[in-house]
Amino acid sequence: MLPSLIAIALLHWAVLLVPGFNVVLLAQLAGGQRRATALAAVAGMTTATFAWATLAVMGIGVVFSTQPMLRQAVQVAGGLYLLYLAFNLWRSGASVAAEPQGTLSNNAAFRVGFMTSALNPKIALFYGSVFATALPPSPSWVHVASAVALVYFNSVVWHTSLAFAFSQKAVQRAYLRNFARLTKASGAVVGAFGLRLIVGTLQELRARMP
Repeated sequence: MLPSLIAIALLHWAVLLVPGFNVVLLAQLAGGQRRATALAAVAGMTTATFAWATLAVMGIGVVFSTQPMLRQAVQVAGGLYLLYLAFNLWRSGASVAAEPQGTLSNNAAFRVGFMTSALNPKIALFYGSVFATALPPSPSWVHVASAVALVYFNSVVWHTSLAFAFSQKAVQRAYLRNFARLTKASGAVVGAFGLRLIVGTLQELRARMP
């Protein structure tokens, strides 16, 4: 059991260390607001991660593979949600005062973190492929539960570390000094992620058309 769990951990960390939208979101929340706000978003992200990992071992990855229209619908919804977040970030950075417009509540931060991960079905495909590759053909329930717990633990450690790193006082002071530029930059990056998700899905649909 240990060799397969080590393989899963290595594959998971290889993906976690690649900067993505979650890193941008945590930098925005921890640097521009409060550590507690960023940690609430982490709780939302990791809750969605746990849900996707659990669904992956139950076969949702196979469903997405055999029913691409379902996966594509979720991807478009995720892209639109990211564009919505990007618009709000850009508008905040372009405000007349060019200063933070208030602290996001912990509940709202949790929802943002959860939705950004929940509307990314590629997470389920990743976990499905990793589990299919690293787990034996007929793993025990203990083995499966350990694999899900492992990726959840990795996600918690990584995203919590980011929240603490970005919420250091020096980082927050630098962020607040450059609030307008950094917030607009965050909005642009988030929007790029959303557009890439939507455009990629549309290109996939076009490629499937006769």
